[in-house]
Amino acid sequence: MKIIFMGTPDFAVPSLEALIEKFGVQYVFTQPDRPKGRGNKVTMSPVKEVALKNNIPVLQPIKLKNNSEMIELIKEYKPDFIIVVAFGQILPKDILDIPKYGCINLHASLLPKYRGAAPINWCIINGEVESGNTTMLMDIGLDTGDMLLKQTITLDDKITAGELHDILSNNGAKLLIESIEGLVNKTITPEKQQDSLSNYAPMLNKNLAEINWNKSSKEIHNLIRGLNPRPVTYTYYKGITMKIYESEVVDKNSKLEPGTIIAVSKSGIEVTTKDKVLLIKKIQFPNSKPLKVSEYLNGNDIETNVKLGKEF
Repeated sequence: MKIIFMGTPDFAVPSLEALIEKFGVQYVFTQPDRPKGRGNKVTMSPVKEVALKNNIPVLQPIKLKNNSEMIELIKEYKPDFIIVVAFGQILPKDILDIPKYGCINLHASLLPKYRGAAPINWCIINGEVESGNTTMLMDIGLDTGDMLLKQTITLDDKITAGELHDILSNNGAKLLIESIEGLVNKTITPEKQQDSLSNYAPMLNKNLAEINWNKSSKEIHNLIRGLNPRPVTYTYYKGITMKIYESEVVDKNSKLEPGTIIAVSKSGIEVTTKDKVLLIKKIQFPNSKPLKVSEYLNGNDIETNVKLGKEF
């Protein structure tokens, strides 16, 4: 099997490792090394690290579109498959048409729902009760190709985006292997997506992360879960940024203005919302690490009757 793999972040690593073990991978394409962290140290992608450990040639074009050198290289290799997992670039038709069996993409959503860059986060933000992976044959659209196989998992109201990311990342590796074997053995019939059932899952930004206390407790709780571990929701306590990592909806009503702290204990910080009360359980203030509220209260105070937000 002649396979080219295209991927970049942690999510793609289990898939690459599974393909190396099962079939072998001859070339890896990944995004260019970029500055990262507070020190802006130039860092290679997790996929590149795995490729180098396995002595696989790595190519890092800034763009594949209109890149005649890269397109010719792929044509000369005559791959059976190009496998794409969170690569970060849309492949041009010139490349999509090259592999014998096509280009397979692993997408962390039950397509056609949540096409786009952040399906895991938006699935949780929107309070979905199930999620999963889909493999598809790629076309020139954004996550619009014919579907091959799906995996479905049930979600509870506590799972975070980070936890779902890890589950789908590991499960997806197995789904890719099954998809490749199914296409080769002609046991899979590709299925067209119903565009009318699709939702767009755009990239996340910091503006999305600021909590609006006029929303319902459940909406805020889902946002907190959906943006954990990044970019992390935040609010302001007495004008100081307070990040919130973990919460719980409390079946309690209050007539006080949304965003008001009504109780503080080792269990957490109770805050009013549009409908009920939200219990904040894990927080982070500037120049400190994330702490359970019970840990933070060992040497610090949180006052009641304070309204969270920009105006306090």
